[in-house]
Amino acid sequence: MKLGVSTYSLWKAIRRGEMDVLEAIDWIAEQGGVHVEIVPPVHLGEKPELVRQIVERAARAGIEISNYAIGGNLVTDDDAEFEAEIERLKGEVDIARALGVKLMRHDAASHSDTSMSHFMRRLPKLAEGCRRVADYAASFGITTSVENHGFFLQASDRVLALVDAVGRPNFKTTIDIGNFMCADENSVAAVKKNIGFASMIHMKDFYLRPASLNLGEGWYKTMAGNYVRGAIVGHGDIDIPEVLRIVRNSGYDGYISLEFEGMEDCREGTRIGLDNMRRWLAD
Repeated sequence: MKLGVSTYSLWKAIRRGEMDVLEAIDWIAEQGGVHVEIVPPVHLGEKPELVRQIVERAARAGIEISNYAIGGNLVTDDDAEFEAEIERLKGEVDIARALGVKLMRHDAASHSDTSMSHFMRRLPKLAEGCRRVADYAASFGITTSVENHGFFLQASDRVLALVDAVGRPNFKTTIDIGNFMCADENSVAAVKKNIGFASMIHMKDFYLRPASLNLGEGWYKTMAGNYVRGAIVGHGDIDIPEVLRIVRNSGYDGYISLEFEGMEDCREGTRIGLDNMRRWLAD
């Protein structure tokens, strides 16, 4: 398995102008990351020069570019919007190809009605859209995936239902071990269910507290109204060593990307999380 960092982990520093995405690549390499996952702070389709610079900077830093992760939403009742979104996502596949990656995660669904009945009604069209993007990506040897986030498509069974409905070998799931908690699932159990369909793994940690505490700033609600807050990987309430044991025993040998969402300084939180991950992976 290859341990690296998502540029999303350093988003606070990037947003404040303390580093840009190229400097983030250098920083990740300096921390011993062997790959960088690109979550662009700007639309790279409008910045072809930046795409070239990212490729060159990663090569100079001696690390791989593992995955390209972008947004998307195929839930719409407007056929023209649906077709336009598919074409936009195909354009993002072209960017992934320019980056030289073989993995691309695109979001697929967002809606205020997160009920299971609504999800089931939307599933056939959602699968059609993902299938068409995956088929386009297949011609370049690229595997597309959806991540378990956004409430509408966050629970493990919903992700599995979509992967099954799409029915393409190059359509899988980016497993974010922390995001299952936002759907009030046990991360260990959810990872165990989904690991066989993983193209990429995000290591993220959260603190979990019950709804009765009525917590304020820094916390946000799960689907059932409990509270979560980002933590340094290893400091939160997820059993990270057990998750790693499941991943290792599954035979997965791909990229693991650390994601930090805590309130601490993003560089410090990412560095400590990486150190924890290395120690556990060495056990």
